[in-house]
Amino acid sequence: MTNDRGFLLINVGTPDSTSVSDVRRYLREFLSDGRVIDLPGIFRWLLLNFIILPLRPRKSAEAYRAIWTKEGSPLLLYTRDLAAQVQNLTSRKVKFAMRYGNPSIASALAEFAREGIRRVRVLPLYPQYASASTASSIAELYECAAQMNDPLEFEILPPFFEDTGFVEAQAALIAPVLSRVDHVLFSFHGLPERQILRSAGQGCHTEGCCENPGQRLGMCYRAQSFRTAKAIAERLSIQSYSVSFQSRLGKTPWIKPYTDHVIQDLGARGGRLAVVCPSFVSDCLETLEEISIRARADFLKAGGREFHYVPCVNAGTSWVKRVAEWANAG
Repeated sequence: MTNDRGFLLINVGTPDSTSVSDVRRYLREFLSDGRVIDLPGIFRWLLLNFIILPLRPRKSAEAYRAIWTKEGSPLLLYTRDLAAQVQNLTSRKVKFAMRYGNPSIASALAEFAREGIRRVRVLPLYPQYASASTASSIAELYECAAQMNDPLEFEILPPFFEDTGFVEAQAALIAPVLSRVDHVLFSFHGLPERQILRSAGQGCHTEGCCENPGQRLGMCYRAQSFRTAKAIAERLSIQSYSVSFQSRLGKTPWIKPYTDHVIQDLGARGGRLAVVCPSFVSDCLETLEEISIRARADFLKAGGREFHYVPCVNAGTSWVKRVAEWANAG
């Protein structure tokens, strides 16, 4: 194994702190991305500067404070830990970067270049493909490389939505709670329907067709999400489970069913629920605050008996080993 090659993990990102100014800075970078808010530039600018940034940073900062640790952002800590543990299992130089925030993709590439590394294998840490996550990170990667005097050579690893190693790592975290619940909800991050239609192409109806086992996946995030849930459910022989999509914003239609609606319906049945979020590999605001805190409260208030949040794979041993296999392949 040569050590003149690099391995780069890319995650979505996090503010530097829970201060309103840092959260505003992060949201500005994140929501200025035309793949995230896919509106014409002037409309995106107006929405961001006159509606979102004057109102949202303070509320988001409060949410971040609810999940922040003494060491900092959970997402940053888990991603850093994953990179460090993978480094112990490979002779390749391992680094991590955030699509938004720090450490930036540009800084990681500059470090590789200073260390004489010209070829980098890249793992975007998004199990399912989406233009707003996977494609945006890859586009930023090449944009940063284009600014270098001597651009690096990249090998981009594909989405791993039904990879056996990922499925088994997540399943192992679900298994201990199965005897204590009646139902498992797989909650994936949502996307506007228009983004799904743009990526999936003709024949996509945003509902119904994704559950068809014979459906051509293509670049359809929703279909890949259902495939992830199915693979995990089959691995554990889960009989009662469903899929939903969280974190929607605005008034335009997002992919359905909506997690907050499903949580209310399941709570009204008075059962015991486990929620898993397998569109994330690192616990973050959307899992720890939106699901483990707010969805838990909503479920119990609606009449649910028990709520169990299942962690992401984070830097668990089996997940580290799987990522290290990708680092070492070839």
